[in-house]
This record gives sequence, C-alpha cells and structure tokens, in this order.
Amino acid sequence: MIPEERLEQITQRFQFLEAAMADGASGGDIARLAKEYSDLRPVVEQITAFRQLLADIAEATEMMDDPDMRALAEEELPTLKAALPDAEQALQLALLPKDDADTRPAILEIRPGTGGDEAALFAGDLLRMYQRHAEAQGWKFDILQEQMTELGGIKEVVAHIKGEGVFARLKYESGVHRVQRVPTTESGGRIHTSAATVAVLPEAEDVDIQIDANDLRIDTMRSSGAGGQHVNTTDSAVRITHIPSGIVVTSSEKSQHRNREIAMQVLKTRLFDLERQRLDDERSAERAGQVGSGDRSERIRTYNFPQGRMTDHRINLTLYKLDQVMQGDLDEVIDALIADGQARLLAAMEA
Repeated sequence: MIPEERLEQITQRFQFLEAAMADGASGGDIARLAKEYSDLRPVVEQITAFRQLLADIAEATEMMDDPDMRALAEEELPTLKAALPDAEQALQLALLPKDDADTRPAILEIRPGTGGDEAALFAGDLLRMYQRHAEAQGWKFDILQEQMTELGGIKEVVAHIKGEGVFARLKYESGVHRVQRVPTTESGGRIHTSAATVAVLPEAEDVDIQIDANDLRIDTMRSSGAGGQHVNTTDSAVRITHIPSGIVVTSSEKSQHRNREIAMQVLKTRLFDLERQRLDDERSAERAGQVGSGDRSERIRTYNFPQGRMTDHRINLTLYKLDQVMQGDLDEVIDALIADGQARLLAAMEA
C-alpha cells in the first residue's frame, strides 16, 4: 500500500503551486512553477481517483451494517474491491520518477554495422520502418543528413522526429539491430547475418548545452560522394568538430547557413546525450534497472526474414509478423518495452 503521507505531500505541493500561479509569480518563476504543476496534475488526478475508491469501499462496508442498505452494499462492494488493485497500480505508475527528456523531440541516427552492402541495405530498411511508424503516429519526420551507397543502401542517416511523446516511445530503439536473410546480392541463396546500429537521442535545448566557440573547428567543403543528397559546385557542406569531445558532425544540404544550423543542433544533441550518460553512470544503481536503453553496443533485436520473426532479446519477446513490423507496426514491441521498464522501476522502488 502506498503511504498516505506521501500522497498528502504531493497533494499539498500541487495546491501550493496552484495558489502561487493564481497569485501571479514573476518571470522565470511562473514558467518553472507551471511546468511542475503540469507534471503533478496527472499524479494528483490518480491520487484523487484512488482516494475516492477507498472512500467508496469504506462507505459500502458501513452500509453492510444497515439492513435496509445491505443488499445494495453486497452488490457494490465486490466490484469496488476488484477495482482496487488496478487503481493502486495506476497510482504507482503515476508516482514513478519521470525522465524529463520523454516529452522532447528526438534525433535518430542509423549506421550500417557488420555485413558490408547488405548492412547498408538493412540500414535503409530500418529508416523506412521508422518513417512509416512516425507517419502512423502523426509525428513529423525530417531527414537532416543522408549518405547513400551506390546500391541504394545507407552509409549514415540523421533524422529529426517531432511529435507527442517521441523520445519516450523511441528511446528503447537504441542499440544493435541484427538481420538474418538472403541478401539481394547473394546468388547462392545463403542466409547472411548483418547488423545496423540505431541511436535515439533527446533533442537538446539551448539551455542544456553551452558551447564555447573556441572549442569548435568549422570547415566548409563541397558535397560529394556516391549517392549523396546534393552534389554541388559550391562549398556549402559544413563539418563541425568539437575539439574537447572529438565529436564530428557534418551536414550537406544546399544552403551553407542551413548546414550550420543542422550541424550545431546535432552537435548539441550529442553533447547533451553524453552528459545524460555521464549522469546515468553516476546513478549506477538506477541504471542497472533500465531496459538496456543506454548501451548502444548491445544487440537488442533480431529480424529473421526466412521465419518472418522479430525477437527483442531484452524482454524475450518474439513476434511472427515481421512484414507488419518492417511496415512500421512497432506499437506491440514498444508497449512491451515500456511496460517492462515500468515494472523494473516499480521493483526497484519496493526493494
């Protein structure tokens, strides 16, 4: 049972925030209070519903002693008590610590791993899978940087995804995705295994990362290479090197000004992700309870085309609907990963 004292503390804090905003807090205070108020609102709604259910159960129990009301109480009480476990679980989930990045847009990066041309083709398949999933969710999907191979595969792609709950739902996609199938380049009909890496990063905001201009080396160059998005005769492509971290970001759109914007945004996001990983490492006990969301060297999923099977190794989930998955139907596996992550957090809180 959740301690009533904790519920009362949350309720009182919510009431304080409500009063403070009604009185008109100043400047930055009002924005900070409004965010905390917005975050607490769904929690307080769950607390109110839970308390109401307990009150209804207590009232129905008292009615059992009244001969005139006993029949009604006997009818209502089993239903009320049956609803209690679900209400308590919903409240526990609402009380779980939130990742502040969950509401942010995401930067998606896909690169081929082992497997040569087949790995690059699979990386392209993953890109289309996420594009279709984003479309089904009503998210906006913009490719920021794309380098293709002569066979139409992907050397590297960076995309920006914006919409409700993007990072919260996609953050578990980070890791090594393995494919088992007969490549189009294979004449002997043999099954090959190759891989691609996926990274999903929460988009950085200006307040998250401050970059010293002296830490940057910015080079301009011509867009070129097999399958490049644009092959120009002007030096519009931009490469930015962050000297302290060694991170290198490039962008090859037509506009040099736009390339600088894109490269800086991706650089900030990668630096923000590094900082988040550093904090996760410091909170090693919490990190051990995560669903492999941070380690991008981890093999997380296998796509077996001959068997029509997708297996997520972190939660031992196997779906025999690979065609639908590759068309962007990822809700079942994403929902299972989120539920597993919540169960781990609940277990950690109860330990």
